[in-house]
Amino acid sequence: QVQLVESGGGLVQAGGSLRLSCTTSGLTFVDYAVGWFRQAPGKEREGVSCIARSGGSTYYRDSVKDRFTISRDNAKNTLYLQMNSLKPEDTAMYYCAADRRWWLLLTNRNEYNYWGQGTQVTVSS
Repeated sequence: QVQLVESGGGLVQAGGSLRLSCTTSGLTFVDYAVGWFRQAPGKEREGVSCIARSGGSTYYRDSVKDRFTISRDNAKNTLYLQMNSLKPEDTAMYYCAADRRWWLLLTNRNEYNYWGQGTQVTVSS
């Protein structure tokens, strides 16, 4: 049974930092494409960042480029998202997602089969 569990969210002031983690089990992590998504109240879930199997290729949505860094530790079966210079508009529930098509960078939420329950990130102004 594939499980993804996010952690590291919280309340932070604008300009602050948070590091999200997504611990996985029930899968061979290195054989999965993984990514981060977020959903603010009243808005659709949007892709934030995704990373290739080896970590050599990454994708970021424009609004988080140069502020967020995605990484994965295949030995620990864990995905990370380092978020710096946080802004109030980053406030959302953050989800990690996984899919077996490890050879792809999957940026669309409809491309992922497995999801965590989310961790809330709130950035105050």
